[in-house]
Amino acid sequence: MFESMEMAPPDAILGLTEAFKKDVNPEKIHLSVGVYQDASGTTPILPVVKEAEQRLLRDETNKSYLPINGLPDYGQQVRQLLFGAEHEILAAGRAVSAQTPGGTGALRVAADFLKQKLGKQRIWCSKPTWANHPNVFRAAQLDVDTYPYLDASGTALDFDRMLDALKEIPSGDVICLHACCHNPSGVDPTVAQWHEIARILSQRGVLPLIDFAYQGFAEGLEQDASGLRAVLEVVPELIVCSSFSKNFGLYGERVGAMTLVAGSQGIAETALSHIKVCIRTNYSNPPKHGGAIVATVLGDAALREAWVEQLTAMRNRISGVRQLLVDTLQQKGVTRDFSFIARQRGMFSFSGLTPEQVDHLRDEYSIYIVRSGRINVAGITNKNISRLCDAIAAVL
Repeated sequence: MFESMEMAPPDAILGLTEAFKKDVNPEKIHLSVGVYQDASGTTPILPVVKEAEQRLLRDETNKSYLPINGLPDYGQQVRQLLFGAEHEILAAGRAVSAQTPGGTGALRVAADFLKQKLGKQRIWCSKPTWANHPNVFRAAQLDVDTYPYLDASGTALDFDRMLDALKEIPSGDVICLHACCHNPSGVDPTVAQWHEIARILSQRGVLPLIDFAYQGFAEGLEQDASGLRAVLEVVPELIVCSSFSKNFGLYGERVGAMTLVAGSQGIAETALSHIKVCIRTNYSNPPKHGGAIVATVLGDAALREAWVEQLTAMRNRISGVRQLLVDTLQQKGVTRDFSFIARQRGMFSFSGLTPEQVDHLRDEYSIYIVRSGRINVAGITNKNISRLCDAIAAVL
């Protein structure tokens, strides 16, 4: 039966990692996959994570299964981080959370819930969006449509066109929004624009699914939640898919959450019972270790303070690298205006490079970038910045 199969195409992003590993060029540069790197070009384990792990190793008494929706302490900490510890939603018990295998797992659980339990047919994604969004949603048998997001330059938000499109989304449909650090563009709405988006979604009766993979990577934990909280001011129901891969550096632990906000505690608990069914028929229950790390850190005042400091250092490095890239390109004699890169937020930026230029960078210089031109600026270091900018200048 298997002999009739043809080779599937490689993943647009992860496939580049495989090609990068096989490249023998000692000066190769990897700017594709969304993994934070420090100034030395390595993906560090945060000191606060190591401290939490030591406590877990000391105090853990079993390796038993978690509940279907994960560690209760973890879910509570997730909700406080998303909404703020004093938010009305928490006091009213209107939100429930399920611990998931990463943010991608949260998206798939949410998609299964939308399709199987709510009978939803269609979800709308920004154009562009994370390359795996449509794949995950279609795998759950949802139709995927798009709304415009970037302007003709590909470097700024076309807010008027976006709003016009949102006004045409049929009532009852679902929309996927990026809470901050839009992937792949790094272009986010302002808080005022978030309020406008929320008003239209409320008027249209559209259900928001908010992908929150980068809390703390744009401006700060509270500031980055401002869009989500603006929507909650006028929209009584939504779903949030969040992740600790980036802000805790827990990529391999696969630590995410699907959080649902309903109109009342009773409705939220009913919804959770159906979410559990979706999980049970998928992966049964989540892995324990990564969630326990997050719950340990967020539940301890000293560890949480240390985490915020380490997260701030990561965010500041990314901001500094953005400005360094803009300045170095200018110093290399590149006349194209790349100043937009310094205004974008998070790890990703649309560079404006064409697919052909990206191919040239890979084939001639061993520089690996997604063909859309999206770059992970966290992969840029003082050691490779000069060679990178020389190569970009050459292909331009």
